[in-house]
Amino acid sequence: MTLLKWALICFVISLLAGGLGFTGIASGARSLSRILFGVFLVIAIIIVVLAVAAGKMIF
Repeated sequence: MTLLKWALICFVISLLAGGLGFTGIASGARSLSRILFGVFLVIAIIIVVLAVAAGKMIF
């Protein structure tokens, strides 16, 4: 369950970073937010895949 919690946290952070950078609210930090969006999105996907794989092994 903790892997899913971390996946959700990374997903929310990536959405916030993307929302702030892609809408023009923080146009000066657009490149940084795109990098953070990509990094946290990849981390969230990896954690979700690991959590699902671990769940299948346990059950």
